[in-house]
Amino acid sequence: MNITDYPIDSQHYRSTTTQDERIRFLILHYTAENFSQSMTNLANDAATVSVHYVIPDPDEVTYLQAGFSGNRIFALVDEDRRAWHAGVNQWQGRTNLNDTSIGIEIVNQASGNTDGAMTFPPFSEQQIQMTIALCKDILSRHPTITARQVLAHADIAWARRRDPGPAFPWQRLYEAGIGAWPDAADVTAFTQRFEREGLPSDDDMKTSFSRYGYSVPSGLSSSDYTMLVVCFQMHFRPARYDGRVDTETAAILYALLKKYVS
Repeated sequence: MNITDYPIDSQHYRSTTTQDERIRFLILHYTAENFSQSMTNLANDAATVSVHYVIPDPDEVTYLQAGFSGNRIFALVDEDRRAWHAGVNQWQGRTNLNDTSIGIEIVNQASGNTDGAMTFPPFSEQQIQMTIALCKDILSRHPTITARQVLAHADIAWARRRDPGPAFPWQRLYEAGIGAWPDAADVTAFTQRFEREGLPSDDDMKTSFSRYGYSVPSGLSSSDYTMLVVCFQMHFRPARYDGRVDTETAAILYALLKKYVS
């Protein structure tokens, strides 16, 4: 017997309200390597990681040495396939985001490690324009990805990752219709409130981070809490990411909750 011996009828009965899109998240990374090293690690038979798209720096030496010129985006994994780009992660209570996400790696030679000083070189203008165009295209085809689900790798894995780092222009992406950003008026209002009434307690801040989507495990150490705050600041206040919860940091978080959660 063979399946071709039996008709499969997809015309008479269909589940319409009890199905949805698999893709829920768009995750942005930097490679922390040049183009040649990035492709060696992402696109060979011995690779242990992968990603759907890679955005090179068209002026970078190893890109030119590989025989390429001008702007182009590399598609390494089809969007309907799972790429291994997110590692251990959590957002909005969900884990294993490789199953439900599309990943974009941007070639950028950030250096250092999460335990010490790190260097975050700027992204090129061409890279930003390509990233915006690609993200807008992905979001147009996957409307289930909400603003709060366009994320930094650091957002979903703050204990070990910093990418795409504070040099990445999240506000510019928001202005192009990609991702989340707080309203300035709300940030001002919450800043004035916290200057008048005092900062929220650590417990209230941790609850607020969790409500927004971050993983906040019980018994979080003070050093780990600092790292969480650093990653939040890299995304939403990149001018200063010292890990301190000051009035501006708290105001930004509460403004985001008001806009996207409350």
